[in-house]
Amino acid sequence: MRRSLAVLVGLLLLLLLLPTGGAPASADTRPAPRAVPRLTDDHGRVLTLRGWNVEDKANRGEQALSAVTERHFRDLRAQGFGFARLLVFWDDLEPVRGRYSERYLDRIERVLDWAREYRVRVVIDAHQDVFGPAFGHRGIPEWATRTDGLPFTPHPDDWFAEYFEPAVQRAFTHLYEDADLRRAQAGMWRVLAERFEGHPAVFGYDLVNEPMGELREGEDLATAARRIEREQLTPMYNRLADAVRSVDDDSWLFVEPTPVVGEGVPTGLGRIHDPKVVYAPHFYNAAMEAGADYDPAAGWIESYEAAVTEYPRRYGVPVVVGEWGPLNSSLPNMGRFHRDALASMGRYGSGWAGYVWCYGGGYCALDESGRFRTNKELTAAPYAPAVAGVVREERWDPEREVYRLVYEARGSRPTELSLPGTGRGWRVTVSGGVRIGDLVLARPGERVDVLVNRR
Repeated sequence: MRRSLAVLVGLLLLLLLLPTGGAPASADTRPAPRAVPRLTDDHGRVLTLRGWNVEDKANRGEQALSAVTERHFRDLRAQGFGFARLLVFWDDLEPVRGRYSERYLDRIERVLDWAREYRVRVVIDAHQDVFGPAFGHRGIPEWATRTDGLPFTPHPDDWFAEYFEPAVQRAFTHLYEDADLRRAQAGMWRVLAERFEGHPAVFGYDLVNEPMGELREGEDLATAARRIEREQLTPMYNRLADAVRSVDDDSWLFVEPTPVVGEGVPTGLGRIHDPKVVYAPHFYNAAMEAGADYDPAAGWIESYEAAVTEYPRRYGVPVVVGEWGPLNSSLPNMGRFHRDALASMGRYGSGWAGYVWCYGGGYCALDESGRFRTNKELTAAPYAPAVAGVVREERWDPEREVYRLVYEARGSRPTELSLPGTGRGWRVTVSGGVRIGDLVLARPGERVDVLVNRR
């Protein structure tokens, strides 16, 4: 919602009346410097993105995106989330080679307009599952699918196994290596970026969802993944970055490794030559995806964290986890899983998008009535989407339901707070600054301490 000019003027006047001379944080209260950089906005504020994937995989063509409604964004905002990863499909955008669907672009824009109304930042995700419709899924169009006649056998009880079918693997190789398909993929991204560059809700673009590739004879999966990431994904991302930048020089570019990183395998991705790159791995465990409960003693989260932080440390890019969340969140250890996962992502990440914001069963965050399904409510907690300063401490205690943010103020922009349940039931105390609604203003150099707890 937009704030009036009068309100903004009032905020600035209050800022000028704030007292000066706040004591700086003592050296022993400052945490060690983060090895992984934080995401920031154009004003230098430290950003945290928390939200969910929003999708319509069931409908296509004339009905594409019809399952996504204004309610999705109204409910996201009501629970304190300000981020959505919106799935779009190349096969809907360009069903016939060289002919882009204006109807589909209009539907994407309608969704983005809802996001703008409810102040939700959106990353547009070029999604694929098992390459695309040639194999019974969504993503890369059939006209861009080349298999060299290799076989494909469906696996209805284990769709991920279809990625290892010879025809699917060869299709990825052609997408990465064939000059005309490279141009077509870049052209698709130019169309999307040109249409939505400048839309207030668009924060960035996720260039390809869960890319895979072709294993060579004698390669194990980890070796193949690192080679594919190094030799095929890295040049692809640089090509697509150039395509986007030809029409949009401002939005963030999200790049993903193969899903193999979920098994604790560091990526082989190289440098993407762009100043606004976000590393966007997914956070899934094969055993849990197959229906197993979380085993805290197995050390999976620890091994994932070690693997996933290697790339951003090396190349100095922030991390936002693009998908995470178990299929069955009601198993006995799933409450522990959510707490452990959220704590882990908070140590290195600038945010996350859970999978998926929908109403029903399976992966859905909510039931048909709009209530959180078991343990999904643990994702909704107070946080600061934007901090106008240097963060000295940020901590959420889920047991006591206490959130604390300490920062040294910088610049003239406000810090933003987000509270679940539209803020009802929370007490907010601010020292060193002035709170007005969901904003905190402070003079540069002030030490600001924000404390949020249950009433």
